Amino acid sequence: MSVTQSVAAARARTSRLGAVSLLAFVALSAYVFTTGSATKLLGISWVAFGAMAGAAVVGARANTEHPTGLVWGYGLASGAMVASSAAFLLPQAIGYAAKPGGFGVAAGILVGFGAHTVGHLVTHRNLPLDRTTAELTAHALAAGSIIGVVYTAMPDLGPLLGLAIVSHKGPAGYAAARRLTTQGRSPMMLLLPAAGVGLAALAVTVLSFPTDAVFRAVVFGFAAGIFLHVAMDFLPECETGSEVHAAATRGDHVDAHDHELLDRLRLHAVGSTVLGGLAVVVAFLLVQ
Repeated sequence: MSVTQSVAAARARTSRLGAVSLLAFVALSAYVFTTGSATKLLGISWVAFGAMAGAAVVGARANTEHPTGLVWGYGLASGAMVASSAAFLLPQAIGYAAKPGGFGVAAGILVGFGAHTVGHLVTHRNLPLDRTTAELTAHALAAGSIIGVVYTAMPDLGPLLGLAIVSHKGPAGYAAARRLTTQGRSPMMLLLPAAGVGLAALAVTVLSFPTDAVFRAVVFGFAAGIFLHVAMDFLPECETGSEVHAAATRGDHVDAHDHELLDRLRLHAVGSTVLGGLAVVVAFLLVQ
């Protein structure tokens, strides 16, 4: 099989995986809707799906070649993700049970690092999922599980908590789609993490899961740890040999030894991450 045929086959498998995830999400949503007992979870789940899938479409069509656009796409996403995880996930984990929540955070970060390392090794194999998508899927399933657990145990809660947890889905989908498109991979695979929150949250309403404080703390902490690792991975690095440097030295953008542009891009990196974090703060204040 030629390289072109191999790439086409991988993209086809990715598309099928994304389509199957979406169909499973639709089917589970329809089943839960007929019970009429999880209206809030249905709304949160579909908001999460729409945010990530919609932003992924925009990210896939964005100019992935221009280094400034690359820095701002990654910077806004990573800043928003850091702020979201620090403000909405970490306090919940520590609030339920401090030490178990802390261990959950540590486990999430270490698992994220392990997935990062193993993911680099499996990129040499013809697998449908890349490392970023796998990590986003792990976080989506963890976050969805805890949303389902909390709302099953306390159905009187408003939707703000759940929507706060999924507030990062848009920027994460945008940045992930840009990365996948740059690598020549299909962004269709992002349908899996986009549907993951809903699949996990709605499954909890059907299945029986522990709802004690320690369990919630560990799951919230694990989700926060995974997501912090993904957020840090999205931070735009403007060093020689980085993805941004590769975009800057591709085509006619800049000479490979023009360090002045990299210095300017470093300022854009700082500004974009700060604005990404501030956007989450402003959104939080508006819904207070």
